[in-house]
Parts: sequence; C-alpha cells; structure tokens
Amino acid sequence: MNLKGKNAVIYGAAGAIGTAVSQAFARAGAKVFLCGRTSLPLETLANKIASAGGSAEVTPLDALNATAVERHTEAVISNAGSLDVSFNLVTIPHMQGRNLVDFTEEDFAKPIRDTAATHFITATAAARRMVSQRRGVILMMTTQPGRLALPLSGPFGASCALLEAFARNLAGEVGPSGVRVNCLLSTGSPEAPGVTVAMGLHAKGHGKSLEEMKASFISQTPLRRFTTLEDVARTATFLASDDANAITASAVNISCGLMPT
Repeated sequence: MNLKGKNAVIYGAAGAIGTAVSQAFARAGAKVFLCGRTSLPLETLANKIASAGGSAEVTPLDALNATAVERHTEAVISNAGSLDVSFNLVTIPHMQGRNLVDFTEEDFAKPIRDTAATHFITATAAARRMVSQRRGVILMMTTQPGRLALPLSGPFGASCALLEAFARNLAGEVGPSGVRVNCLLSTGSPEAPGVTVAMGLHAKGHGKSLEEMKASFISQTPLRRFTTLEDVARTATFLASDDANAITASAVNISCGLMPT
C-alpha cells in the first residue's frame, strides 16, 4: 500500500490508535501532520517517525476549535501543496456503564454534541479543499455500540451511529468530485487505554471482573480475538491509498466478525 506523495492530517494523533495510524501512514510514504491538544506526546511521536525515516510535523490544536482547524488545514495546503487524507481519531467520550434512564439530558447530550462537532469541523474543513482538488480521503472510526443492542453503552452508541450516518451523507455530496469518505468499524482494541476503561465500566455494570468481560466479548467474535491496533492501521492505510479508489460511503468492518455488515 503506497501513500508516497500524500499529505495526511491525523487529529488525536498521540493516542494509541492515532499513534499506530500515524506510523503506518508514514511507513507507507505519507507526510503526516500530527494534531492534538498537547505538544509533548506529539513531538515524541514525530521523533519516532523521523527516526524510522518518515516525515512528520506537529501542530497543537483543539479539534473542537473550528477557527484553529481551518487555519491549520489552509497552512497544510499552502506549505505542502495538497491535503490528501484527513482522519479524526479524537477520543469519543466513554460515558458508559449506566442505564440510559439514569442519565441527565445534559450528560447524555454533551458527548454526542462534542463528537458531532469535532468530526463536522475537521471533515468539512478537509472536504472544502478536497473538492477543489478533486481528490482526497476522509476517514472516521466507530465501534459496536452504534450497531448492536448493547446495554449500558450510554451516549457512546448514539455517537458511533451518528458518525456512520454523517460519513455516508458527506460521501454522497463529495463523491462526484472524487473525494471518498469511509468509517472503520472496529471492536475496539484493549491496546488502547480508552477501550479498557470502557470495558471496565461495562464489567462493573454487569457485575463482572474486567477479565471476565474480555473473555465474554472475545467468545462472541468468530475469530475469537479483538481487533488490534495493527489491524486498524493496516486497514486505514489501505483506505487512504489509491488501491481503495472504489470504496466510499462505507463502514469497513474490521470487527473480527462481531458486527453485521
């Protein structure tokens, strides 16, 4: 999978998934623009990418700040010549482990609002430029509570379902200009700390230990395993590449068979 000559912006780049994807994109030849709220972990990641022969630039920014995202997007194009891939991996708040009837309206709505806002801001900033270029790829990440009847998922499930619908709708609008928009539909990997936290909340809500919850989850997947960070990174690299030119408006299922297509 070749990303040589492509410029990729990753929001939430210093997280576990963002790190894996950023490194994979760089190995495939892309110049990666690492974005997040805190400089130090981004700089550490950029140094690792550079040490491995890749190219990375760091910009601390809040992906809920539309002005900051617009300025950064314009700067990438001005300095690098194009924006070819945009992937928002900002963590969706894991307010799980409680019955929906026990949430206040604000507690339920805020994570959904923040998820919608950051993805709308970053995806539309990219889409405006990509439509003008007549090429580009926008990626998003969702997981099983958006598809399955999972209790104690709180607003997280609604957030995941929202992203799938948003990606499909945006894909329909920008597709005629050669821009593709896809979601990666994953089980979530325990290698990512946020996934372990969420699983712990579910375990507590179900009266199980974390290990019991993991075992129960794995037993439901045909492959009898979780999606790994490597699985996510490889699939994202494929979707960002020209090899995936016919794939858009899709939720690419890397759930180890857990979720329906």
